[in-house]
Amino acid sequence: FCWFSRWKKISQKMPEIQLGSHTLRSHGTKVLRRHIHDWLILVLLAVIEVVLNIIEPFHRFVGENMMEDLTYPLKDNTVPFWAVPVLGIVLPMAIILVYYFIRRDVYDLHHAILGLLFSALITGVITDAIKDAVGRPRPDFFWRCFPDGKGVYDHITKNVMCTGDKAVIKEGHKSFPSGHTSWSFAGLGYLALYLSGKIRAFDRRGHVAKLCIVFLPLLVAALVGISRVDDYWHHWQDVFAGGLLGLTVATFCYLQFFPPPYDIDGISLSVIYRWMLFILAFEKLTYSTLGWGPHAYFQVLAERNGSQASPINTNCLTIQPSQNRSSYYDSSCDNETTSINNNDTNSILDSMENGRRCY
Repeated sequence: FCWFSRWKKISQKMPEIQLGSHTLRSHGTKVLRRHIHDWLILVLLAVIEVVLNIIEPFHRFVGENMMEDLTYPLKDNTVPFWAVPVLGIVLPMAIILVYYFIRRDVYDLHHAILGLLFSALITGVITDAIKDAVGRPRPDFFWRCFPDGKGVYDHITKNVMCTGDKAVIKEGHKSFPSGHTSWSFAGLGYLALYLSGKIRAFDRRGHVAKLCIVFLPLLVAALVGISRVDDYWHHWQDVFAGGLLGLTVATFCYLQFFPPPYDIDGISLSVIYRWMLFILAFEKLTYSTLGWGPHAYFQVLAERNGSQASPINTNCLTIQPSQNRSSYYDSSCDNETTSINNNDTNSILDSMENGRRCY
């Protein structure tokens, strides 16, 4: 579109959006102070997570005739426990740090890490709370309960009377949902959303290679979930529920700080129309839903402009009005010049329609 090309030229000249102007040294303390309560909530979530791992889960009734699906061999973990936070937290955090050194935006760094930690901890709390409440036995529960292979059951209720190690038996009642899977999808799913926004994977230009980058973290998370079934630590339903839980929480946490990643070049088409409409009428503007940066970054830019003039907010669009003078839009496609006054919205709409027809 000719108006889209004009918008790109105008946006490139906007002095408000400058890369590298918000670093850890210049704005790090300010950003941290603004979100100190969020970090305190993270600490609270971490404490709750520790408590949920200490308390005893619900010991569901396991009868003698229910052991058919619970007698799989007791195996070691293909993906050890320590590898889950490495894949779900450390790896995404390292990629976020690399992007910070490229762009030097402390708002992106802070909000990306904060959203990642919220995604992991909220998922962990929900997962372990459900684990303790449900108390579903793992597929290898028989060998956890009877390490010698000799089953002992109550003569009346036929419930198991375990003779194994208490810690191993306790872990055997935490099958649903899969913690490995939920944590992996919470961290790597968040990373997939973050990368899709940064590389503009959904810009409708047909670059399928970008989708390969987005799907790679999801593939790793899926393989972690599959390993839990292969190791007989979880039923397939546990893995499915854990993956769905982790990916859902990751999506909510990402959208809390960043715009949806499916916007074209970071901006949805419907908003481009509205933005171009206001470009015709106002000389200074900032927009708060660019997909490559967090909401807070553009809010700061809006506040900076707000010190010069009173902004007009329309659907997350912050506009700085001009000084009661007319502006002119020269349509290269229609070869006509339209005079626009701030009080004449009809002419603005007509010009906008002309712009839509320019290909």
